[in-house]
Amino acid sequence: MSQGHFAHDYLGAQHDENARRTRWVVALTAVMMVGEIVAGYATGSMALLADGFHMGTHAGALGVAALAYSYARRHARNPRFSFGTGKVGDLAGFASALVLGVFAIGIAVESVVRLMQPIRVDFGDATLVAVLGLIVNLVSALMLSGGSHHHHHDHDGHHHHHHDNNLRAAYLHVLADALTSVMAIVALLAGRYLGWVWLDPAVGIVGALVIARWSWSLMKETADILLDTTDAHVADQVRNVVGELDASILDLHVWRVGPGALAVIVDVAEPASAPGIRERLQGLRGVVHLTVQTHPEPAEEG
Repeated sequence: MSQGHFAHDYLGAQHDENARRTRWVVALTAVMMVGEIVAGYATGSMALLADGFHMGTHAGALGVAALAYSYARRHARNPRFSFGTGKVGDLAGFASALVLGVFAIGIAVESVVRLMQPIRVDFGDATLVAVLGLIVNLVSALMLSGGSHHHHHDHDGHHHHHHDNNLRAAYLHVLADALTSVMAIVALLAGRYLGWVWLDPAVGIVGALVIARWSWSLMKETADILLDTTDAHVADQVRNVVGELDASILDLHVWRVGPGALAVIVDVAEPASAPGIRERLQGLRGVVHLTVQTHPEPAEEG
């Protein structure tokens, strides 16, 4: 019963090819990210450092997602996880977002200090690394957007994006990276040729804000799932179904146990018929774990 919940087969037909492309992009991005962070420290450029960590948000997120995915697969039938391993990815996402949020604060603080007390930045070397980062981003974007183009050029061009949201998200991340790389390059050139030394830490602050916003929204989203918050839409559907059968609900729990998978526990007052309710609720989209219980109507007080 438990193993069926989290077969991740909603990833679309090209999943294996897309997974392979994504792995390449993660590897490329990870190498470049380390290069940018090291070069950022070495040259004193905050823009480069922020760009490196921004690359890290995506390489990290994709890498962590891949690890979580294989862990969830491996333990899918392990009875120790009472509702399966569907939340492993959310736990991993929360952890990586938290770590990156801390780095974002560090970059912002350091950038503010540099605005007050500028230090000498090695603009030439930093610019070279930033340009290299931009090239890696563009190559990655091409690799990720190349879905079905390799095999046959279709007229509408972009239909493959609808198949795999994962790939689409990765593609958008890489484009966002390219944007911070361009900002870093502009800041470094302005510093070198116009003497605008303040622009580098200013771009560092912008980069830190971009990372912080990403980290905050991911933490909020994953915390909701980890804390079993109620899926309001499905809860309303359950109330409607039970209401149509003239039964009254004593207790209702609707929460997410994995990507697109929900668990529902509903307690109804007798004399409602549990099998009838069960049959109607089983058709609800995404419900993989359903418990329907009947209880005597509670005695009226006073």
